[in-house]
Amino acid sequence: MVTHVAAETQGDERGALLAFLEEQRGGIRRALLGLTEEQARSRPSASELTLGGLLKHVAEVEQSWLARARQEPPAVHRDESNWNECFRLTDDETVAGQLAYWEKVAAETEEYIRSAPSLDDTFPLPPDPWFPPEGRVSLRWLCLHLIRETARHAGHADIIRESLDGKTAFELVALEQRG
Repeated sequence: MVTHVAAETQGDERGALLAFLEEQRGGIRRALLGLTEEQARSRPSASELTLGGLLKHVAEVEQSWLARARQEPPAVHRDESNWNECFRLTDDETVAGQLAYWEKVAAETEEYIRSAPSLDDTFPLPPDPWFPPEGRVSLRWLCLHLIRETARHAGHADIIRESLDGKTAFELVALEQRG
């Protein structure tokens, strides 16, 4: 897990943005602490969401946005025929495997953001109908978008975990600190 980023020690905008993103990643990782694969795949509420599926989704989304910023194809192609697969673990996928993948993606995100000449550098938005035609966004926008996306799903993860075994985010932070 990427833990060496701290806004307090970096003292710059990039450090602050990366620290906020890492903080939200931690919320999702903590929601998975101590769970079995079966629990991570279970749906304890009316929602289709599972903790394992959320983990997979945020990792894929972060990687796909990083690929867009680099103007490369994403590692996993999703379209109307398979978009829902990013919200569930397949039989051969595990929580540990997805956590390792996300850690790799997080390190690549940090490296890319830190090495960019400016957070004002832009890249084209995908040609999706919800984005303006030929729109462009900055790397600053990318960081803020990833923070928003990850935070949204960290909130979902809190609710799912509490529905599974009653553990709250506060209790999971204490569990994480105990190691």
